[in-house]
Amino acid sequence: MNFVDEKIMKYCSEHSTEQQKVLQEIERQTYLKQINPRMLSGHLQGDFLKMITKLHKPEKILEIGTFTGYSAICIALALEKKSEFYTIEIDDELEDTIIANFEKANVSDIIKLIMGNAVEIISKKFKENKFDMVFIDADKENYPIYFNLLKNKINNGGLIIADNVLWSGKVLDENEIKNDIFTKAIHNFNEMLKNDKSFETVILPIRDGISLSIKK
Repeated sequence: MNFVDEKIMKYCSEHSTEQQKVLQEIERQTYLKQINPRMLSGHLQGDFLKMITKLHKPEKILEIGTFTGYSAICIALALEKKSEFYTIEIDDELEDTIIANFEKANVSDIIKLIMGNAVEIISKKFKENKFDMVFIDADKENYPIYFNLLKNKINNGGLIIADNVLWSGKVLDENEIKNDIFTKAIHNFNEMLKNDKSFETVILPIRDGISLSIKK
């Protein structure tokens, strides 16, 4: 869901830096071949991630939820120096598509794709790791778990970026918060970030809501 009028979204897209051809093609193929293509970040959100990456210059990056690779590619294309970049995807049916898209965008040597359950991978593989930037766009019911797993793995000045934090506006509905597992989890995640004194957080109404939190 977009919280901004479609005409405004179109205007913003037309007056932002043109979407790169490889990203246009990945978006087109995603809409042609995937069951839930709206899970793809898209032009404006992709450019937002690029801009944040260029400004922040992270050296160690983690993405949770790769889908077809669009957002990971946006981040990778914005990196100015060699970085350690991992992305985790649980759906093994997407693996070949992700690998092909990384190759199309010439970022295969930048991004390390890990297939599997992100909670288990973070708990075991990244037990000692620290990150400068984390992008969360995965199973919504686990957002609070991801925050608890990652909050001590973020370097001071590091970022947590999370997608879908307005969840089609359902976070405004007390009944949805009470009865829907996904809405409840996202609302709890938003509350956790707001109340954690070690982070400063802002939520922006870009597409389905995106939050940006910086570790003090």
